[in-house]
Order: sequence, then structure tokens, then C-alpha cells
Amino acid sequence: DSHKHKDKYKDKEHKHKDHKKDKEREKSKYSNRYDVTVIHSYGRYIGADSSSSDLFGDMVQITNALVLALCTAVLVACVGMLVYILPSLCFFIPFRWEEERYTDGVKWKFLEHKGPVFAPPYEPLPSNVKFYYDGKHMKLSPGAEEVATFFAKMLDHEYTTKDVFRKNFFKDWRKEMTSEEKSKLADLNKCDFSEMSEYFKAQSEARKAMTKEEKLKIKEENERILQEYGFCVMDNHKERIANFRIEPPGLFRGRGDHPKMGMLKRRIRPEDIIINCSKDSKHPKPPPGTKWKEVRHDNKVTWLVSWTENIQGSIKYIMLNPSSRIKGEKDWQKYEMARRLKKCVDRIRAQYREDWKSKEMRIRQRAVALYFIDKLALRAGNEKEEGETADTVGCCSLRVEHLTLHQEMDGQEYVVEFDFLGKDSIRYYNKVPVEKRVFKNLQLFMEDKEPEDDLFDRLNTSILNKHLQELMDGLTAKVFRTYNASITLQQQLNELTTSEDNVPAKILSYNRANRAVAILCNHQRAPPKTFEKSMQNLQTKIDAKKEQLADAKRELKSAKADAKVRRDEKSKKAVESKKKAVQRIEEQLMKLEVQATDREENKQIALGTSKLNYLDPRISVAWCKKLGVPIEKIYNKTQREKFAWAIDMAEKDYEF
Repeated sequence: DSHKHKDKYKDKEHKHKDHKKDKEREKSKYSNRYDVTVIHSYGRYIGADSSSSDLFGDMVQITNALVLALCTAVLVACVGMLVYILPSLCFFIPFRWEEERYTDGVKWKFLEHKGPVFAPPYEPLPSNVKFYYDGKHMKLSPGAEEVATFFAKMLDHEYTTKDVFRKNFFKDWRKEMTSEEKSKLADLNKCDFSEMSEYFKAQSEARKAMTKEEKLKIKEENERILQEYGFCVMDNHKERIANFRIEPPGLFRGRGDHPKMGMLKRRIRPEDIIINCSKDSKHPKPPPGTKWKEVRHDNKVTWLVSWTENIQGSIKYIMLNPSSRIKGEKDWQKYEMARRLKKCVDRIRAQYREDWKSKEMRIRQRAVALYFIDKLALRAGNEKEEGETADTVGCCSLRVEHLTLHQEMDGQEYVVEFDFLGKDSIRYYNKVPVEKRVFKNLQLFMEDKEPEDDLFDRLNTSILNKHLQELMDGLTAKVFRTYNASITLQQQLNELTTSEDNVPAKILSYNRANRAVAILCNHQRAPPKTFEKSMQNLQTKIDAKKEQLADAKRELKSAKADAKVRRDEKSKKAVESKKKAVQRIEEQLMKLEVQATDREENKQIALGTSKLNYLDPRISVAWCKKLGVPIEKIYNKTQREKFAWAIDMAEKDYEF
């Protein structure tokens, strides 16, 4: 019996070993691809009973196949998701920009969009809104009436009092009149637009007084249009479009004393529009009964739609939103170029200083102009057609009349007084002490010249930029402006801020650093119309807070006196509570006073321009991270979207 039992045991053991070998072979078959530990643990359990091993072996094989199929499906799904999601995850990482950069100037390989949203058609005025000429009611034709409404909407604006504006408007308005209207309407001063003006004011008030439901309805419709027209697909990325709505017709205003102010900006129609998209995309359809001027497939440009406006003949574009990948990359490249300049700026400065002594007048002029562009962050200035635009200049187009030389002024030697209109007709006025050799050169350049003659008569922007390219690949005059703005912000932040300050004090320091840049770049603005009123309101708040603080201090003093007499736990707690109240109110008061200082200092300075266009955002992001200031305090939502790449990229130790 014992022998039979042993034989039976051995037989079972052999069967178990054979089964084990089968399972090992099975394991080696799949071990390179999947972890099948669970399957084999089933196998070991099943193998313990040889009588049912075949049945269970089949089951194991079926289970193996099912698990393998499931694993494969999951793996394929994961890979698919990664392929789809990874580009979005890597959106702001610079190495991805490097990988995706196409050669030969190609910007994209696939581009699809819905085209522009046109301005709504003109709705004629109600019959009770009348136009009068020379005191008599006159019914205008639809074309003439539409143009008249543009003037009526601006009736309270100072533009409509300017002679140039009125003359240009009347000339263009007459072009839209019928021959009968032309014969009757001979003098703009006899035209009465007051009823029209009152009607549009009432319309504006009615929009403000709309119910929440009405406002929500409009908001939902705008959102629907945004979802349909506000996005495009560029190389598998859904990108936001910046300005997908075509500007409605109206009257041209221009900046400063523009010679074309008051002219009619005509309605843009599908026949004026050039569409740009890829050949293999679904092309935008024009409104029924119309056609596009042209459909292009130019992948070396980033615009989606273009047209030529009628006032100055300039080309307008519909582009991607500043937060898009392609714009973010362009921004990053711009600031990297400025950082490259930082490495060689000392050599360039030494070069132009040496050129001040050149025997050639053209080289001296170029060197002095470059000194101004570097030291004063002046724009280079481009040549313009005579009388086409306002009389604005840049460094290369300065005239003798724009400078006054002072051997001595305000206790300083060799002072140059600048006074000219820069970009957007913003006045540039500055008194700058310069080096003696620059001063002597300027005297030489101005010799025997009339006030209206060019200061740098042997220089233009093309010559200057060609020279800059030789000094550093990709260098233009604008790079100096970006470099000087960014380096100024970095230096000012390092000097003005300390980690011990509270958040409002840190923000005040940041704005002061930003203001130093705005002053350098001459980013001025007119004080807001509501400035005085808002300052009065703020001062009222400060006065109320001071009274509140005085009351809190009196209560604290009383609590301390009470605690001295009572000497119990309750009175001690009361003192602590009053102390905290005083501290809280002091902080609130300081915050209001900092706000008042900030507003006063910035009333005529535009901080936004340099923040958006000239300051490397990584400087601000690193400063926020280093000093614990919320980025929301420095950048609003739009700015955070534009600079998402910098927020993602910059660490607290980043230095420009």
C-alpha cells in the first residue's frame, strides 16, 4: 500500500512538473511584452489537481488570450491619447518650438478656418428721427444717411470741431449723395444732426438699461459666433483667432493732427477679402450671392484673412490670438534676440564710440544715431510719403528744428534738448546731457542747415539696419529698445524690492520699475477723464480708514488700562484682540495710501505698452515666484494667456 501510494504520488509529481514546464514555456513566450504573473499564479493553482488540468489549461489559454487582447487595446488607446494630448501638454515648452520649426520660411502645413464676420448691414433711422438742412427737414438717401450717422455719433467729440476733419468728412459724404442731394447740401455748417445724435444717445442708454435676461441672450449669441468663427485649426492645433470681426464703416480719426482725419472708412465686402488657408482644408464660404477677391494657400505667412483699407492703402489682417503657439514662439524669439544683444552690447558700444571720430561723415552720423537709439531708446523712424500722415519722426528722420544744443543748462554741460512728435503723435520732450564728442558732432551736422533740413542727411533706417546686421545677426534698431527696456526693468526690480515688504509695497515697487521703462520708451497718456473724481473717492476712503484707526487705538488704550486693573485672562485676550484689530486697520490704510501714490505717479504714464511689447515676461514671472507675489497682481487674464509660455518656463532664479 505504501509503495502504491508513493507511485501514485510520483505520478502526480511528474504530471505537475510537466505542467509547470508548459507554464514556463508559456511565460517565456509573453514575458518580453506583458507581465503575466497573475495568469501563472492561476496556472500553479490549477496544476495542483491533475485530473482537471486539461480543462483548466484550456481556460487558462482563453484567459491569456483575453488578457492579451485587453492589454493590447488599452496600450493602443493610451498611445493614441498620448499622441493627441502630448502636443497640448508640450504647448509652451521651447524645445517643441525648435522641433516643429519648418524650413524655408514655412509657418504651417495645414490651416482651416471659417473666414471673417462682417459688420451688420445698415439699419435706416426711424421716421421720427429727422435731419435738417438750413432749418428745413430733408429726407436723405440710405447711402447718404448712413454716412451722416457716423458724424452724428461723434457730434459731442472735439474731432467734429476741427477744420480738417469737417472738410474731409464733407468731401467724402458728398460722394455718397445723390445728384439732387449734392445740389442742395452745399454747406456743412447748415446741417443739423442733433436729432440723430440724441437718438444714438438714447440707444446707448437703452443698452445700459437692458435686463439680465436680455444681456444674457446677447452674450450667448456672441459666444456662439466666437465658437464658430473665433477658432482655426493649424497643424492639428485648435488656435484662437484674435480679430475675426471686420471693422464696421465709420470716419477715420487718426492720431494727432492727421491730414486724413474725417475721411470715410468704407464698408469692407467679401469682394475685398483675400482668404488664406491650406489646399486640403475646407475653404471658408462667402455670404450667399457674393465671392471672395481671392483664395490663397500661402504657408509662409501666418495671417488668415487680409484686405486693403481705403484711407491710407494699408493692408489689414486677421491673425492668431497673442496666446497662440505661433505668437508665443515669436515673442520668445524676440526676447532671446535681446538677450543675445546683451552679450555683445559692450563691443557694439565701443565700436560706435570709435566711429564718432571717423573721417567719413556718414559713419559719424550713423554712430551718433545709434548712440541715441541705445541711450534714449528712440525708434529708428521710417520714411513716409509727404502729406500722407501726421508729421511724426524717429531718430533717422530727425530734423535740425527738433534739437536745440546747450553748451550749459541747469548746471550740466553739453545738453541736447529734444522736442518732436514721435509715434502716434506723442510728443517727445527731453533734455539730455551727452558726451562732448557727440555734442561737437551734432554741431557739425547742423552747420549751414535750415531748420527743416534733415539732421542725419546721410542716413536712413535701411542703412542703419544693414550696419546692425553686420554687428550681430538678426540685430535691428528695435532690438535695442527691447533690450534696454528689459534690462532697465531687471535692474530696477533688483534695486527697489525687498522680500520683507508686504505684497502692496512690492507691487508699488514693481510699478515704479515699470514706470522707469515707460519713461525711457516715452509711453505717455493723457490723464483719465475720471482721474480727479476717482482720486477724491480714494482720499475719502483713506480719511475714513484713518478715523477707524484712531478709534481702534483708543479702544486698545482703554483695554490695556482695564487689563492693568483686572489682571485676568479675559482682559488679556481683549487686549490681544484690540492689538490685532489695530494691525489689520494699519495694513488696510497702508494699502489704500500705496494705491493713491501709485495712481498719482502713473496718471500720465502708460505702463501697459512696455509690459506687453518690450519687457521680457520671464523677468516679471521670476520676480513674482521669488518674492511670493501672485502673478494675477501683475498680469491680467489676457496678459497671462499671452505670456503663458513665460509663466510655464521661468523659474524664480531667472535673470534677463
